[in-house]
Amino acid sequence: MLILGIETSCDDTGIAIVEVAPTKVGVMFNILSNTISSQIKVHQKYGGIVPNLAAREHLRNIEPCLKQAFKQAKVKPEQIDLIAATIGPGLIPSLLIGVHFAKTLAYKWQKPIVGVNHIEAHILAILLKNKKIKFPAIALVVSGGHTQLILMSDIGKYKILGETRDDAAGECFDKVAKLLGLGYPGGPEISKQAEECKKSNIDLPRPMINHKNYDFSFSGLKTAVLYKTKDMGSLAPHISALCKETQQAIIDVLMEKTLRAAKEYKAKTIILSGGVAANEELRNQLNVKCKLLNVNFLVPTKNLCTDNGAMIAVAGYFNKSTKNVKANANLRIGQ
Repeated sequence: MLILGIETSCDDTGIAIVEVAPTKVGVMFNILSNTISSQIKVHQKYGGIVPNLAAREHLRNIEPCLKQAFKQAKVKPEQIDLIAATIGPGLIPSLLIGVHFAKTLAYKWQKPIVGVNHIEAHILAILLKNKKIKFPAIALVVSGGHTQLILMSDIGKYKILGETRDDAAGECFDKVAKLLGLGYPGGPEISKQAEECKKSNIDLPRPMINHKNYDFSFSGLKTAVLYKTKDMGSLAPHISALCKETQQAIIDVLMEKTLRAAKEYKAKTIILSGGVAANEELRNQLNVKCKLLNVNFLVPTKNLCTDNGAMIAVAGYFNKSTKNVKANANLRIGQ
């Protein structure tokens, strides 16, 4: 079975072709192609995503990405068995480009089409490396637009335990980086600066870390950094220390909530996914904690943490319904 995955939820145009092969213990996924066109250079000067510009770039990039995906996979459109497209959550101008493109292909090629939840696709990206999930599982989805803690009783069975009340973790990285005069996206820039500091002498808050619920809040952390910079005079000598402390504050909150949920729900697996899952320090520290708890830790390879078509193809395999393939910017997982 060959699945064409189409991803346009935000600013990355992703098109992939994934082969699904049956095995004695389930199925195996093989990525034949995974083409991604980034828009970082377009949005850098704004310090964030401009929705209408993102949609324009998707429109420009989506057909060349499709051609490249077929070229790399060495297959033809008639060999495709299923088309899977992101329908939400995300930026509505971006989502509409991908959904309409997918529907056009489905009509032209006379192929079935399914809509995919972007958050579920991030979680299921670990299956692209043919990892097995032991249930129940706790999934921590961390990106520029989302920070959610999700209980999985099985594939397709999800319950949101908590989520951000304001800024997502990735958004906090971006805003702090902008405050410090660093580049966009902020996560990689802050991580790079943090490596330059052996030990930070700066103290920042860990918002909501001791709250009994599983919600997050990162807007106050950004504000705390702003106040710190106002008291410093010359900022340059303190940038690496600020970055190290900001990164650790975010990691501490994410890990505390995730590990507490894993204990409460007796999780056998913790899954880390989303763009921020590419953060090396977060991956390493959470891996160490999982080993101490004797909990299986799963995280996609870094190239599969950010938005891509391959993860949409995998999620499409588990979403066989062809109904309601309609863009929904506020789509919730578990609906």
